[in-house]
Amino acid sequence: MNTPDDLRTLQDMPVIGSLDELAGLLAARGGLYLRWSRGPGFDLAEHTSRDGLTGIELPGLSANPLDAEPWWEDRSLRVWAARRLHDYSHLPRIRGPGVRPWLLRGTEAGRGPDNEPLVRDVAPLGWVADAVIKEAESVVAGQNGEWGPMSREASPEETRRRGT
Repeated sequence: MNTPDDLRTLQDMPVIGSLDELAGLLAARGGLYLRWSRGPGFDLAEHTSRDGLTGIELPGLSANPLDAEPWWEDRSLRVWAARRLHDYSHLPRIRGPGVRPWLLRGTEAGRGPDNEPLVRDVAPLGWVADAVIKEAESVVAGQNGEWGPMSREASPEETRRRGT
């Protein structure tokens, strides 16, 4: 169990400062995930996510897998990482202040309602700097196809609740 001091320390994790650094981490090891939240200091105190529709406690933290799929073959991990970051870059606007991406390792415990991995035994590895998100947006914009974040608009009730 994490102590309050451990949780505060987790907020001071290393920072991944470039898309090349992130791609290098993906090349060096598999089983990495990206989570958009207020950080492991908040998340690990709860240990799980909840289904937004029903409130049901899920068997792990929802996260986005960063391993390149086999169909990606030998294409650029930099572009893959940019795409994965860009896919969920809308979350800070929807979830509110303090939400940002962080890299983790963990054990997949199941799938959430949006088919996202649910991860437990989480080992936080580092924050992803805002500059990396901007770099990812630039890389995605430089590709030939049209692509945008997987954004859901907030419901009127959710907007009222968050005050946005």
